[in-house]
Amino acid sequence: MLRHEGTERPYTSPLNNEHRHGTFHCAGCDQALFSSQTKYDSRTGWPSFWQPLEGAIGTRRDTSFAMSRTEVHCSRCGGHLGHAFDDGPLPTRLRYCMNGVAMTFRPASA
Repeated sequence: MLRHEGTERPYTSPLNNEHRHGTFHCAGCDQALFSSQTKYDSRTGWPSFWQPLEGAIGTRRDTSFAMSRTEVHCSRCGGHLGHAFDDGPLPTRLRYCMNGVAMTFRPASA
C-alpha cells in the first residue's frame, strides 16, 4: 500500500477498531500522522480522521479511476496513506480515509 498506492479491502484493518488514546504513525518511517482525538467512525471500513497532525502529510491530485480525488501521503517518506474527501464532520468537514496497513498505532503513556 505504502509504495504502490494500493487500497486495502474495507473492514480488514485492526486499526479501524482502535479506540484507545494515542497516535497513529506512518508504517514506513514512524512519523506521527494523526491523533486518536481526531479519529471517528466514517462507516466506510477504513480508519478515518478529520484532521492530521501539523506538517505530517502531503497531498496531490489523483485522477486514476476516471475521477479526481486528493491522495494523501506521509510528508517525510512519501508513503501512500489513502485519500481525503470533503464529506467529513465538523470542524474541518474533511475525511482522511486511511489504509490501516500504512499506519501503526502507539498508545498514549499512562
